[in-house]
Amino acid sequence: MKQRGGKIILMVVAVLIAVSAVIMLLWNWLVPGIFGLATINFWQALGLFLLTRILFGRFGLGRNRMMHERGNHMREKWMKMTPEQRKEFINRRRHFGFGHPFGMQHFDKGSQAQQGDGDK
Repeated sequence: MKQRGGKIILMVVAVLIAVSAVIMLLWNWLVPGIFGLATINFWQALGLFLLTRILFGRFGLGRNRMMHERGNHMREKWMKMTPEQRKEFINRRRHFGFGHPFGMQHFDKGSQAQQGDGDK
């Protein structure tokens, strides 16, 4: 059991070193030329990686478990809505700037097909 724990720790350290090296190389290759910022060293790259993981995400411990455990509440609500409620929801979202670009009625394609079948 101790050997397995040691291997895991070594793998984590190796991944941290590899990711930090890639971040440092990419930063030093791209950022100074594009934005005119200074180059960074390995430790700064490691700190940048850890900071971004703390601020923007988890540490790669599998899928986002919180979302998976909670389920998709919007999908559940959508499935419980009547066609009229769905159309009202879509229209409200469009009012606030959401929807398909170029004026296409992307969300209404299914309901238009159903309405057309009812006319026949």
